[in-house]
Amino acid sequence: MTPAARVQTAAECLDEILAGAPAEQVLTRWARASRFAGSKDRAAVRDHVYDVLRRRRSVMPEGLAETGRALMLGLLAQDGADLEPLFDGRPYGPAPLSEDERAALAASRPVAVDLPDWIIPRLEAALGEDFAANAEAMRHRAPVFLRVNLRKTTPQKAAIALQKDGIETVTSPLAETALEVTEGARRVAQSAAYRDGLVELQDASSQAAIAALSLSDGARVLDYCAGGGGKTLAMAGRCQGTFFAHDIEPRRMRDLPDRAKRAGVTVACLEAPDVRAKAPYDLVFCDVPCSGSGTWRRTPDAKWRFSEADLAALLPVQATILREAAGLVSEGGRLVYATCSLLPEENSAQVDAFLADHPDWQLDLSRHWTLADGCDGFFVAQLCRA
Repeated sequence: MTPAARVQTAAECLDEILAGAPAEQVLTRWARASRFAGSKDRAAVRDHVYDVLRRRRSVMPEGLAETGRALMLGLLAQDGADLEPLFDGRPYGPAPLSEDERAALAASRPVAVDLPDWIIPRLEAALGEDFAANAEAMRHRAPVFLRVNLRKTTPQKAAIALQKDGIETVTSPLAETALEVTEGARRVAQSAAYRDGLVELQDASSQAAIAALSLSDGARVLDYCAGGGGKTLAMAGRCQGTFFAHDIEPRRMRDLPDRAKRAGVTVACLEAPDVRAKAPYDLVFCDVPCSGSGTWRRTPDAKWRFSEADLAALLPVQATILREAAGLVSEGGRLVYATCSLLPEENSAQVDAFLADHPDWQLDLSRHWTLADGCDGFFVAQLCRA
């Protein structure tokens, strides 16, 4: 594909996303239907689309209707690209620029905060002086972190193994197990280190949260909202124990058995009736459904789709999960509440409300990472019975 054809394809994908389709679904469908597109073409189209979604407000030329073409024009102009060769009307590329488009691109305008209006005051209040740094970080691609599986190797040996496949890393101060990829991120999934279970993709904030937990050998651990199981595996990498995973949508865990085998650990995936039957657990980890605001630079279409009504609907769900999970914890055990949110109403406020209603519990630890720390936003609180 020519650079112009990549731009046109990205614009067409963006039109579908603007119509309501999830970005990942649109890109996957296009890639499957476009066998002519090579890996570099697919990567370029994906990068165009996600760069637009991260900066959807600031790249939108004033005076034009919001379309995939207009957003791509704004993105390329903001990045200083030469538009004439890309918009020259050649086959498979976009049509030439109109006079209205030229005028819109020539008009100066302040750079907007690339967030929905409703959430800006909430994040300003939550983040204070760190708001600007977090808002700016959301406009850019997230760093790629790997978690070293200490069951199989050390960070130093993992880094050497990754180098053999052209993947360069540096250690992260956020967690002992965290390596930040500085070169070759798209090679990770095909690398021997990944195939052999030496490393897994996982943000450094999640790794730091797991490192802070009270885990010891012999513990019975339940990941109550496991999803794909990344945090289950991270906990299993820290100690020898018995590990269980549950999710309200079991299909999300479908890859977990293979991932656990690759990591050299055993995880039992439980359906809802079995969770209580196998209780109590020494530690119950609840990474609850949330706004995902701490990860919006990785899933940037989510920040434009998520609404104030969605937040209001999630808050009682989070409270219910925390309350139900408390009943699964053994005497002397730990209850862990976690989100990838930057919003205090999803984080400390939920923990405070639970403690107010459950005086037999107390707070062991509470940590909150934001994008200003060089990682995703993540909150974790560990509770124990008073």
